[in-house]
Amino acid sequence: MNVLILGSGGREHALAWAVKQNPKCDRLIAAPGNPGIARIAECADLDILDGDAVALFCGENAVDLVIVGPEAPLAAGVADRLRDAGVLVFGPSQEAAKLEASKAFTKDVCDACGAPTAAWAAFSDLAEARAHVRREGAPIVVKADGLAAGKGVTVAQSVEEALAALDAVFSDGQGSVVIEECLTGEEASFFVLCDGTAMLPLGTAQDHKRVGEGDTGPNTGGMGAYSPAPVLSDAVQKRALDEIVAPTLAEMARRGTPYQGVLYAGLMIENGAPKLIEYNVRFGDPECQVLMMRLGGQVLDLIQACAEGRLAQVQAHWADDHALTVVLAGNGYPGTPEKGTPIRGLDALPETSSEMVFHAGTAERERQLVANGGRVLNVTARGETLQEARDRAYAMVDRIDAPGLFCRRDIGWRAL
Repeated sequence: MNVLILGSGGREHALAWAVKQNPKCDRLIAAPGNPGIARIAECADLDILDGDAVALFCGENAVDLVIVGPEAPLAAGVADRLRDAGVLVFGPSQEAAKLEASKAFTKDVCDACGAPTAAWAAFSDLAEARAHVRREGAPIVVKADGLAAGKGVTVAQSVEEALAALDAVFSDGQGSVVIEECLTGEEASFFVLCDGTAMLPLGTAQDHKRVGEGDTGPNTGGMGAYSPAPVLSDAVQKRALDEIVAPTLAEMARRGTPYQGVLYAGLMIENGAPKLIEYNVRFGDPECQVLMMRLGGQVLDLIQACAEGRLAQVQAHWADDHALTVVLAGNGYPGTPEKGTPIRGLDALPETSSEMVFHAGTAERERQLVANGGRVLNVTARGETLQEARDRAYAMVDRIDAPGLFCRRDIGWRAL
């Protein structure tokens, strides 16, 4: 089959790497892709937010399946346009994608179905939002209501920090904000495939959001991740499915917008009880990298079954192993990162089923690989233990010659 993956980051490189391993994949195209993806797939210059253009491309290239990587095309309704054109697509409809595109929408769904989550209030007026923060005090959580590339959340430890976050949200052009109580516990990521009717738990991971070691400093899109997440035991996963995911899917179906794709539940777990922090309607980044490293080629079978409504007929097969990824980011991230700095040494690193470097923000200039984004590389490894996976990943990091990049040296510290 011919497969098209939409996106250009580390998540999409990991998806392409896994899909390519499946023998049923005859042709693999990524749009727009990146230099790492270009080593294993064709890259196409395509506006992935233009559903008509994507549908036309699929017809011209006999694409059998489209896998939508990032959230923006889903929020723009690209999956709807592809379904209208008769193209098999993995990803939710525009209406269902509101579970990520609007924090207030998700909170309404949780309230309607009884899913446990933080107490909240939504505001479209800055003065009212500021007054609410002053009444409630800190710590308190400020979230941009719309998409913010994983960086629209501030866990404010003081009223002043929360007020500054509100000012930033409204100055960025966001029309509304959600303000929540600050949950306590341990945060983890739970991934579930949904085909509109059936659901299949896919895996767990734990992300490191903050830029500094020991989880300090400002939030980022993610500085590393590992899988599985020990805090998401079988018992906690069952509670998350029964109390959060299943009621959400039932409520979405009741509203006439059944969910199809991967549903990523960000959870806070305290004393074995999970609460929903937020939903994402695509694989996490960098959580996808560790999931793909552990799942391999079977991912294509699972995604195809999900897109075709056959999820009840398949099962994910996990090895009893661990994976860990370390993000190399441009100096200055999550502020303005350095770009154009050279990256050397990748050709000497292994590319195997247990060790890979996924490109997240790279470019080629005059035959030289350079940094071209905030998060630039995802150095990923598997091991029989988390410690082994961690040691392998950092051994690869140490062989990369990229003075313009930095990383955290403590990925996996909670579990280790």
